[in-house]
Amino acid sequence: MVPWRATEGGEVTPAVLDWYGRFAAGQPGAIVVEATGIRDIPSGPLLRIGAPRFRKGLSQLVERVRRESKGKTRLFIQLIDFLPIKRRPLREKFIQRFLEITPEHYTRMEELGLPCAKEPLHGPIRERMLQLDDAQEEQVLSRRELESLRFGYRERVDDLHLESIRELPQVLPGLFSTAAREAEEVGFHGVELHYAHAYTMASFLSATNQRTDGYGGSREGRVRLPSQVFEAVRNATSSSFVVGCRILGDEIIPEGSRNTDAAAYAIEFATRGMDFISISTGGKFEDASQPKVGHAAYPYTGQSGYECMPSIRSDARGPFGRNAHLAGAIRAQLRQLELMTPIVTAGGINSFELAEELLNNGTADIIGAARQSLADPDWFLKMKEGDGESIRRCQFTNYCEALDQQHKEVTCRLWDRAFEGDENAPRTRDGKRRLTAPNRSALKSD
Repeated sequence: MVPWRATEGGEVTPAVLDWYGRFAAGQPGAIVVEATGIRDIPSGPLLRIGAPRFRKGLSQLVERVRRESKGKTRLFIQLIDFLPIKRRPLREKFIQRFLEITPEHYTRMEELGLPCAKEPLHGPIRERMLQLDDAQEEQVLSRRELESLRFGYRERVDDLHLESIRELPQVLPGLFSTAAREAEEVGFHGVELHYAHAYTMASFLSATNQRTDGYGGSREGRVRLPSQVFEAVRNATSSSFVVGCRILGDEIIPEGSRNTDAAAYAIEFATRGMDFISISTGGKFEDASQPKVGHAAYPYTGQSGYECMPSIRSDARGPFGRNAHLAGAIRAQLRQLELMTPIVTAGGINSFELAEELLNNGTADIIGAARQSLADPDWFLKMKEGDGESIRRCQFTNYCEALDQQHKEVTCRLWDRAFEGDENAPRTRDGKRRLTAPNRSALKSD
């Protein structure tokens, strides 16, 4: 989970240390540190790794988790790359400043009976475009131009007309391997390569990837760069350093990758020696809701986002273990080939009974739980000690996810209730919410 507690420059803060220290006190088997950028570029309060200036803070994070967990929790860090995305612009600003006028625009305007002079500097056609209604606009602008106007500009992995996109296969293996080597040197036990959701590597794996340079189109082409990134990371780290990945069991979006694609990728990664494969679902830009002007699209607002983080306001199936069957199908295919790579499942798991069932019936080898761990960071210890009645269960209202969408410090609504009467509990920057989970003695069963 990205809690938005880093500095604007991507460095670890005391709030980051408190966040992970609190989870470590519950002694989970492992913690996967939030999605962490591998490029030292402006990204807001998102953790970053790979440059020397991040080493001190990351080392402190490793030590804090070791100390708070009494050495019982393994610590991985999730490595991501992402492509540029811009906020939805004002219509006038887009047409007057951002839209690149082409001969096709003049032709389409003429077809509408609205011929325009080309001088001075395309000014007349821009003024006439501002007067178009929605239907006319759809006839004049291309599909990508309409998207940039109504959702914000977004780059794709198959935009081969852009040099930065063409060079991704040459650039990314080095960036990921440098970040992984740095992670090992500061004391992490492993990395999770983020090949899921709306990030760059997931877009390479997507069936929507139509690159024509050998890194798109067929499954073999789409999996080529993720495989090369893994090989580069594996070669840059020691044999005892864990290297796993997270992929999508189903993209959900139309024309996206399905579970059969995910199984094929998992087989490829397992054959190459991946240490674990974590299965997620959806979370794509392609079906995201239209953002407000001045805001960027958020990839968890459409159906693919809902399936990724289902809420209690659900259909008859509900949120509990909703996507575990995707992991189970992938695991079954691996085992048929005698590939024993551990499979992680996650999504709506908030009870010992459900977790145990998924392990016992062969759905997965490892249980991942984010929102439930946010609700009660001690639930691991409570299960181990047979104190299940005191576990504070996540209610899956996605209160936390709504904060993430606004890039606000993520908290759990249950924390405030547990802190009632304690006015000294630390609060968020706006003073409205409790910043950390209460200690174990404060958490009671509802």
